[in-house]
Amino acid sequence: MRAFRRRILLAVVLGLAVPTGPALAQFTVFDPTNYASNVLQAARALEQINNQINALQNQAQMLIGQAKNLASLPYSSLSVLRAQIDRTRALLAEAQHLAYDVASIQQAFTSNYGAAPLSATNADLVARADGRWIISVAGFQDALKLQAGVVGGLDANADQLSALVSASQGSSGALQAAQAGNQLLALQAQQLAQVTALLAAQGRADALEAADRAAARADAKARFWRFMGGSTIP
Repeated sequence: MRAFRRRILLAVVLGLAVPTGPALAQFTVFDPTNYASNVLQAARALEQINNQINALQNQAQMLIGQAKNLASLPYSSLSVLRAQIDRTRALLAEAQHLAYDVASIQQAFTSNYGAAPLSATNADLVARADGRWIISVAGFQDALKLQAGVVGGLDANADQLSALVSASQGSSGALQAAQAGNQLLALQAQQLAQVTALLAAQGRADALEAADRAAARADAKARFWRFMGGSTIP
């Protein structure tokens, strides 16, 4: 009987010592393996986020670089270069007496520089010589006007060159650098056009002078043969 009572008492004590219900739910068991796995997963997720951030930063830098490369040059010298070319063309168009035209040149050489007709009088020969002299003087005057116009535009060309070089050196991308280079080439082409116009004007004046000398010799020959009584000019 005493042994049975002892067993019941022990069972009651054990029953009071073991928590049940909510008390049992508050008891937490630490699992080191599960904790290490969770930490590893969190580290991997953080690494992926950092990689994505770096990728986005690289893409942003690439887009910024592309935007700079596609940015257009804010400076243009086209209007100034076109104005200078138009001024040179206007000076060429003002050619006096003998224009830069094949038909007019042919007509002038037929009337003023060709062989003197047998029926030409001394007054006719003098008039031909005066006409040639006027054309020669006008040719040299046209050349001088064109030279003055080109020299007058040297300051504008120098300003354009400085502006374009500054724009090229300060370009933020490939497109701006290429556009600045193209405008520098356009400036060079405009200067070459002016040099060509100068050579043409000077060559025209020299050719008129040479033609005048040749025609004067032909007229002198005609006078000599007429003085000698010749009926034809050899």
